[in-house]
Amino acid sequence: MLGNWGAPGNRTVRTVRAVRSNPAPVTYGLIALCCAIFVIGPASGLSPSYGTGDELLSAQRAYFEQWGVVPVELFQGTLRALGTPATALFVHGSWLHLLGNMLFLYVFGAMVEERMGHFEFALFYLGCGYLALLGYAGVHADSAQTLVGASGAISAVLGAFLYLFPKARVTSLFPFLFFLPLRFPAWVVLPFWVSLQWLAAGRASQGPGVAYLAHLLGFSAGFLYAWVRYGRPARVKSPATATEGENQP
Repeated sequence: MLGNWGAPGNRTVRTVRAVRSNPAPVTYGLIALCCAIFVIGPASGLSPSYGTGDELLSAQRAYFEQWGVVPVELFQGTLRALGTPATALFVHGSWLHLLGNMLFLYVFGAMVEERMGHFEFALFYLGCGYLALLGYAGVHADSAQTLVGASGAISAVLGAFLYLFPKARVTSLFPFLFFLPLRFPAWVVLPFWVSLQWLAAGRASQGPGVAYLAHLLGFSAGFLYAWVRYGRPARVKSPATATEGENQP
């Protein structure tokens, strides 16, 4: 199984600029839905109905093959296979996989949703996520590895965020700096993240691991969509930018 997330080198934990004027029901709804699906599925290991040991592993494989993207099957033209790039967005392979994806969606999703509007953001998320997984499957059309995870869609959110809010500050943890939290504008952090994905994609094989190419495709789709749709970078609508007791101008 290919886990569809990875950000080697740094972990972004939250944005400094916070949107407070409007709720983000789509973002929080997606987080809740992904968490609920994971908890009741076999990958969480919480449901006794899936058994234990080899029985549980078998149930997990069958679950991923049913709802995840299998590139070699995708282009056979069946309706079930064509729907898997959408269903795979809500399936995660492990607790770490789920929590990593949901953290990034929580950090970046609300501001993008506020700028786009709820309905447009929902379509954007699903559409870009579908295209990212479809593009990955097209490049690896002969692969039988199962691909699951929301990170193609979440990478699109990052791409849109970079275009719409390039100066919004992001707090990041860098392992090579002993996880010291540092604050940088999005135009520094996100291109750095993309560079890491690009380097990792060049070293990746088709075996089990992280689908870095899906990240790059999703990020590119999100950035291009924001560029075409909005024409120029937009400011956050809300003037409230307080974080840690500080007021940003």
